[in-house]
Amino acid sequence: MGTLPPGWCDRPRRSGLAAATQCIDTVAHVRPDSLLTLHYRLAPPDGRAWIDTFAHRPATLTLGVQQLAPALEECLIGLEEGAQARFELPAGAAFGPHDPQRVQRLPRSVLRQYLPDDVHLAVGDAVQLAGLSSTSGASAAATVTAADEHAVELDFNHPLAGKAVVFDVHILGVL
Repeated sequence: MGTLPPGWCDRPRRSGLAAATQCIDTVAHVRPDSLLTLHYRLAPPDGRAWIDTFAHRPATLTLGVQQLAPALEECLIGLEEGAQARFELPAGAAFGPHDPQRVQRLPRSVLRQYLPDDVHLAVGDAVQLAGLSSTSGASAAATVTAADEHAVELDFNHPLAGKAVVFDVHILGVL
């Protein structure tokens, strides 16, 4: 592939195929519907990463289809392929405020309907409960925030809800 002549995109516009191929942007930019391959890390400013793909395989996701929180997608719009960036989002901006009504204390007898008998929940455990969140049967993710022999307190908020978030990204590919 040859190099492009200086000022090639400043040439007078022509019609037809020549106009369509004259000024091609050779660097892809993230759009609201882009398919991305990227490395990313989400963490509270003073805490351990909640998700970190930098030491593993990169993530592939499509923007605009709720694979990533809208506030995080907004950070990516306009970045060029190859870009590396850090975004510091204020408390609640990435995953909304922490909602105390999404914290529920459930008797262990109720949880037995949703979990196998050999599962023993302890504080800090993440759990996926099929059929508990809605009448549609969708599963619900929760974090165990307290537990005793009779009941378990589950927080159905996103683990980073109500927290400031640091979002580090490296855009590897844009389609």
